[in-house]
Amino acid sequence: LSVIDPSGGEIRRAQVFVAVLGASNYTYAEATWTQTAADWLGAHCRALAYFGGCPEVVVPDNARALIADPDRYEPSLGRAYQEWAEHYGCAVIPARPYRPQDKAKVEVGEQVVERWILARLRNRQCFSLTELNAAIWMLLTDLNQRPFKKLPGNRASAFATLDQPVLKPLPATAFELARWKKARVSIDYHVDIERHYYSVPHQLVGEMVEVRITARMIECLHHGKRVASHVRSALPGRHTTQA
Repeated sequence: LSVIDPSGGEIRRAQVFVAVLGASNYTYAEATWTQTAADWLGAHCRALAYFGGCPEVVVPDNARALIADPDRYEPSLGRAYQEWAEHYGCAVIPARPYRPQDKAKVEVGEQVVERWILARLRNRQCFSLTELNAAIWMLLTDLNQRPFKKLPGNRASAFATLDQPVLKPLPATAFELARWKKARVSIDYHVDIERHYYSVPHQLVGEMVEVRITARMIECLHHGKRVASHVRSALPGRHTTQA
């Protein structure tokens, strides 16, 4: 879908994320700018909020931003996706590469969204992602209430009967996306994260540590054990030190 920049008139293309529940075909869709981990996992979180609960299993596409190793038999998740799955208590079983039948529900859901939402928005001018998603979500309500052709009821009524009663409750706290990087401890027992310097125990001078970076916190781990934690700072060239 296209979004028009109101200041310069440039047209930017938005991606469309689709999630479908297995028993009822209850559908969620939204537009995102990219297929990065932040946009993917943000869409995951909003999809589960829309459903009002957590499923036992999530079957995603082999998105490069989320799947570290898309092996046909033993795929491994990226670290951010693994943390998301642990936060929501879901098992994640990625579809095999080039095997769309592994996620047939959402393959059909994509076609339905294209026909009943994207086609209806093809001539509409939107000037922000927020405006575009508001239009998508309005049509999404209509889509989920459309009567089935061969079955009684619709997606919304089937969801209330089949899927909603068995969804697990959402976590009490919101998921916080983290990214990871490796850093070597400098001679002054600090590590450089985005040109701000955070201290770790001085015994680790010269060692490599893993750094978990969120919007609020910086955590340093050595051999899987947390050795330092700091409130994240946006001031370049400064030091945050635990003496």
